[in-house]
Amino acid sequence: MSKGEEEFSWKSKAALLLGRGFLQVLGRTWRFRVVNGGPIGDLRGKEGFIFSLWHGHLLPLLWFHRDEGVVILISEHRDGELVARAAASLGYSLIRGSTTRGAGRALISIVRDLDAGREVAITPDGPRGPARQFAPGALIAAQRSDSFIVPTVAIADRAWHLRSWDRFMIPKPFARVTIAYGQPTKVLASTPRAAAEEGNRFEDLMSETIRMAGG
Repeated sequence: MSKGEEEFSWKSKAALLLGRGFLQVLGRTWRFRVVNGGPIGDLRGKEGFIFSLWHGHLLPLLWFHRDEGVVILISEHRDGELVARAAASLGYSLIRGSTTRGAGRALISIVRDLDAGREVAITPDGPRGPARQFAPGALIAAQRSDSFIVPTVAIADRAWHLRSWDRFMIPKPFARVTIAYGQPTKVLASTPRAAAEEGNRFEDLMSETIRMAGG
């Protein structure tokens, strides 16, 4: 399959998948198990924080946290429009931008929402990868707002994976999906420049959370 064909396949499948009706039907069949959910309850209503999740885990997490008032950062890239429509239909507020497009404006919006006590979901390896590598945006936002980052992962016992850079996961009907949360952690750096260098530490925390989920 050529690169162009692969991109077309990804977009076509994503457009079908993220259709509101299809996701509503599929999501209702999934069975969820939560690991280490206590920290989320401890933070909610007290201060804003960041859910950090890998782009490939996005779909089941969108469904699981629907209608909770979470703000989500979605790329302005054309592929991001598909995710934005799905997220809006599930009750999310949107911030459009990424570390490559609309970065400054998006960062200001994220910090403002965190300071207001809201929960913000960010895919630090999005919108185009490399997969499972922490881009600096979430780290800088956490440093500026003095907010916790909560590593968040989803593991399904049965799933399809698209031929995309992130191996986008679609749990199959009636799949058992484990949602796991890592320890809420703050960026240790005192400056945004130093915060951007803490990516490896947070990648390790994400990996630990995947192991916690049984992945």
